[in-house]
Amino acid sequence: MGSGCFLALEGIEGSGKSTQTPILAARLKAEGHDVVLVREPGGTPFAEQMRELVLHHPYELTPASELFLYQAARSDLTTRVIRPALAAGKLVLADRYELSTRCYQGAGRGLPAELVRAAIELATGGLQPDIYIVLDVPVESMRQRQRSEGKALDKLERADDGFHERVATAFRTVRGANVKHVDGSRPADAVAESIWQAVAPIIGATHRSAGRPG
Repeated sequence: MGSGCFLALEGIEGSGKSTQTPILAARLKAEGHDVVLVREPGGTPFAEQMRELVLHHPYELTPASELFLYQAARSDLTTRVIRPALAAGKLVLADRYELSTRCYQGAGRGLPAELVRAAIELATGGLQPDIYIVLDVPVESMRQRQRSEGKALDKLERADDGFHERVATAFRTVRGANVKHVDGSRPADAVAESIWQAVAPIIGATHRSAGRPG
């Protein structure tokens, strides 16, 4: 992965990722980091077309078709943007990565976990973030935010509460050495500070291992 650092924010719809990602990016830039900000699906012309297809096209996809389209977008983003940025020593900050696939298409859609992981492995070549920040919020909070914003919902956002409960449970229970859970139901500034406290040691360790000041 070169000398770069890879961070990813995850969570259900309405968990606050779209608020917290630019806050974290701004703080990282203020600390002197060369930040590459990406979102999934998206981040390349091809991946943005896949985003439009899976989230807004009226055609109803099968769970497997949805999985494959997400991986096509992820493969293009990983190959063309993320890996080159990390090799150049930059800090990549992603709004979603493969954990979303495991929770949405795996737990949410009910696809077999081993097949989902195999598809992800093929798309990413096994690339993992240095840390996942998972913003944990209840589904009811998601619905409240959707009602307060009053915007048109995409296909995933319109899914029933049973689907979103399965996704939320999967996010809430995921564990790993590179996974940190943050209570996303608190005020935005408190959430931002918790995120910073989680990522700062990772960034320092990555820089020290690359021979740069931490």
